[in-house]
Amino acid sequence: MITNKPWNWDKVNEGYWMTPSEDIYYLVHRWQDKGYESVLDLGCGMGRHTLLFAENGFKATGYDLSDSGLKVLRGEREKRGLELDVIKGDVVNLPFSERSFDAALAYHSVYHVDTAGMMHVISEIKRVIRPGGEVYLTLISKKTYSYTAGDSVYVDQNVRMKKEEDGTTLPHFYVNYDDILELFSDFEIIRIRQIEDILGGYSSWHYFLLLGV
Repeated sequence: MITNKPWNWDKVNEGYWMTPSEDIYYLVHRWQDKGYESVLDLGCGMGRHTLLFAENGFKATGYDLSDSGLKVLRGEREKRGLELDVIKGDVVNLPFSERSFDAALAYHSVYHVDTAGMMHVISEIKRVIRPGGEVYLTLISKKTYSYTAGDSVYVDQNVRMKKEEDGTTLPHFYVNYDDILELFSDFEIIRIRQIEDILGGYSSWHYFLLLGV
């Protein structure tokens, strides 16, 4: 299994990455309506979504491998006077007991692993979510250019090594619809969307998955 590397948040646009995605506002209302109380934000970065959940009454936990990102989250927690947990760790090995959370979010985060790592991630998510809970996560589609780009290093049918904007080279795990059905056969698939994002002229495709446990 390829060893994960922490993202250096000091080298990215903090303003953009501190703005919650519009999808997460929907989840806030959905999970409130379901009576969920605890949410795990996997690969939380600087905590834009951890903060949003905490501001809306959830017991939120921000979990990430990056010291630079978690430093920002701790600062925002203090500045906003919020109660939330900030924990450092790798997504392939979660330090939580079984059935610790009602829901989990993994937004543009857990696909920075190889195939063995992805299997660990999925197993760990299933382990820490209570029955009746939900998971919302994104995965990179094989339609994205970087899957076949010449500068992406082939590892296996799902994994490429790719250089990121912060200068690190990370594994990227790509999927198609059949991969999703196989990977999440132990989950209830509530919704699958494949969306193209175009930012600065660059196109990327991601799957957005809402899953039941």
